[in-house]
Amino acid sequence: KEASSPSLGKDRADTVIIGGGCVGVSLAYHLAKAGLKDVVLLEKSELTAGSTWHAAGLTTYFHPGINLKKIHAYSIKLYEKLEEETGQAVGFHQPGSIRIASTPTRVDEFKYQMTRAGWHPTEQYLITPEKVQELFPLLNMDKVLAGLYNPGDGHIDPYSLTMALAAGARKYGAQLNYPVQVTNLNPQSDGTWEVETPLGIIQAKRIVNTAGFWARDIGKMIGLQHPLIPVHHQYVVTSTIPEVKALKTELPVIRDLEGSYYLRQERDGLLFGPYESEEKMKLQESWVTNGVPPGFGKELFESDLDRIMEHIEAAMEMVPVLRKADIVNTISGPITYSPDILPMVGPHQGVRNYWVAIGFGYGIIHAGGMGKYLSDWILEGEPPFDLIEVDPNRYGKWTTTEYTAAKARESYGFNNIVGYPKEERFAGRPTERTSGLYDLLKSKCSMGFHAGWEQPHWFYKPGDETGYKPSFRRTNWFDPVGREYKQVMEKVGVIDLSPFGKFKVKGTDSVKLLDHLFANVVPKVGSTNISHMLTPRGKVYAELTVSQLYPGEFMLVTGSGSELHDLRWIEEQITRGGYKAEIENMTDEMGVLGVAGPYARQVLQKLTKEDLSDASFKFLQCRHLKLSNIPVTAIRISYTGELGWELYHRKQDSVPLYSAIMEAGQKEGIDDFGTYALNTLRLEKGFRAWGAEMNCDTNPLEAGLEYFVKLNKAADFTGKQALKQIKEKGLKRRLVYLTVDTDNVDPEGNESVWHNGKARTTVIGNTTSGCFSYGAQQSLAFAYVPMELSKVGQKLEVELLGKNYPATIAQEPLVLTEPTRTRLQRKGESPKM
Repeated sequence: KEASSPSLGKDRADTVIIGGGCVGVSLAYHLAKAGLKDVVLLEKSELTAGSTWHAAGLTTYFHPGINLKKIHAYSIKLYEKLEEETGQAVGFHQPGSIRIASTPTRVDEFKYQMTRAGWHPTEQYLITPEKVQELFPLLNMDKVLAGLYNPGDGHIDPYSLTMALAAGARKYGAQLNYPVQVTNLNPQSDGTWEVETPLGIIQAKRIVNTAGFWARDIGKMIGLQHPLIPVHHQYVVTSTIPEVKALKTELPVIRDLEGSYYLRQERDGLLFGPYESEEKMKLQESWVTNGVPPGFGKELFESDLDRIMEHIEAAMEMVPVLRKADIVNTISGPITYSPDILPMVGPHQGVRNYWVAIGFGYGIIHAGGMGKYLSDWILEGEPPFDLIEVDPNRYGKWTTTEYTAAKARESYGFNNIVGYPKEERFAGRPTERTSGLYDLLKSKCSMGFHAGWEQPHWFYKPGDETGYKPSFRRTNWFDPVGREYKQVMEKVGVIDLSPFGKFKVKGTDSVKLLDHLFANVVPKVGSTNISHMLTPRGKVYAELTVSQLYPGEFMLVTGSGSELHDLRWIEEQITRGGYKAEIENMTDEMGVLGVAGPYARQVLQKLTKEDLSDASFKFLQCRHLKLSNIPVTAIRISYTGELGWELYHRKQDSVPLYSAIMEAGQKEGIDDFGTYALNTLRLEKGFRAWGAEMNCDTNPLEAGLEYFVKLNKAADFTGKQALKQIKEKGLKRRLVYLTVDTDNVDPEGNESVWHNGKARTTVIGNTTSGCFSYGAQQSLAFAYVPMELSKVGQKLEVELLGKNYPATIAQEPLVLTEPTRTRLQRKGESPKM
């Protein structure tokens, strides 16, 4: 064991990392290795104290999230060569791992996961029961239908791993100081920090909170309530088992998903750890209310075998040699959970130069990759790839302690639940963040959860099978969504869009600021446009609608999931550029209703004296008016692509406004529609979605967004120079529009796209989103494919649930937008519907 050095060593640092578990030490290693001078890590007791030292140390390539797979893959590749680089043994075993399917639904899930693995470099195979038994001969095969096999998986000794990373960090010049407790954090007006400790103060350019289950206490020092809660995770180690000892090769790690546990070989015995149901599992809630006990470091909780008895029985049934084994050790230690199990990684909105890497339920497999990811982001000013699912800013003031506890229970209990497309989880809902229409609509529809909000997915009619019925195939919402699609295409529909992120920007430099932020031109007063914020490397950081309401006063609107993600970026640009402009977040105060369909104008005209005719209120115009005497900001725009308006209003006016519109539209047959129908309508029109067709992994040229990118505008917007270079070099891939001939299953996004070339059938790209087109009566998808395979008419295949379906690149869009149809009609041409 290495000696600690309770000294600060220096009084200034570029980056101060708070917390010496595997994640913090990995970040120190990566920053120092990349050449950053003055990296200081402060640990209050000793390295690995907290959750790292008692972790079961599992490492896997598998993850249902597309880019989190990259984090896992990087970690494993790093751990393979760490001993050679640092001279420190890490105890890395790679016998592979098998997830067991013992129900037909699980087999579907594995097929669903396999189609997302085809375009990733990591090895993953769907294997037969015979192959499962060959790899793990001690299994009872009665229930095994299939296995999902990752050959490079295994487990590592967490203590040795952290010490090897620490040795590497020191080798490259980082300072790891412990025991040194951080007692206070003082933000300075220039964005730097004073980090107070009993040994003195360090001035830091930035701080990174990697404090594990102490992360909440660190956050509280600066007024942040990080939504984290410690869970009691138990695992059991057995004595020597003769049948295990007799094996020639180490057993692969098993994950019995129905039994909800993992099991691996530990020397000549077995180690297994269950995930208990939300009713039985235990949270350490007192730490949330009262803070972590001051002395807690390498202590454990009292174990409770009764709580995990049903999992022990399931494990004994699946691995019968366990019946005769003695339990020699039961570990029960704190693991920090965020509400959705995913960590919180990145810069935090509302606080300058404060970064987090906290909430790691799976710190060992994430440590290597997240250390690298965060180091790249810190050094280069933008993330190396898109991981919005771990953005700390996905949570906001609505994330209460009660919500966090309810969600952590659910997430822990659902650890091995079937992962369906369009998954909904209901614990902790609704939050305080409901739209003005929630009480009116909640019994009439299936609600979806979006950044704390409840938003209708689809509406019930008599005779419908109601409720949430998840499936890998078409399910109870399929026909109702078709009905809502028809409603908007033929009559008029109303949708609650209140979850949109909504900001007001004003100030003497507001025009200059937006010209610098966005690749599009700044809209004139009374006009709206769609604009993209790009990263310095020319990737799409965000898509917003921008409206200039009054001279120099703007309304910016973004998707619900990117509200604080976008706000943080804009705030940072204002500060960095010294712009005289301010941004105000109006998201919670404003309601939004979308009204769309051929009779939208007819209905709204009944409620106002303002002229809503096409000549007077053109597409992409915005103005203030009164509808039924309720003040609204109306924008003539609709994500449906049909004639429509978005109506921004005070949240308390939502019910009277909605009621007035519904009343006025009786003759026109007005009705509700939800976000599933909206998605179909936008896909048919060829509209891209942020987070699917574009994000920090894509540039706007390959995403087909040239129309919105004004490379010839005078302002040197962020990403402009990078984009010019991308254009000069030429694109390697492009977004295409596919029609897919399927049966009872539709593309969702992230499926493998295959091409039957001369040599062999290979994966050449991936879908980004998809759905059934009720207009064309066939499936649709957007996909990225190489330039040479991107021509209209090109035949490809899309893999869905283990089967390749024929796909053809089509001319987009399938259905022209209403403004385009109107324009063509004026010219005397007949537009395609």
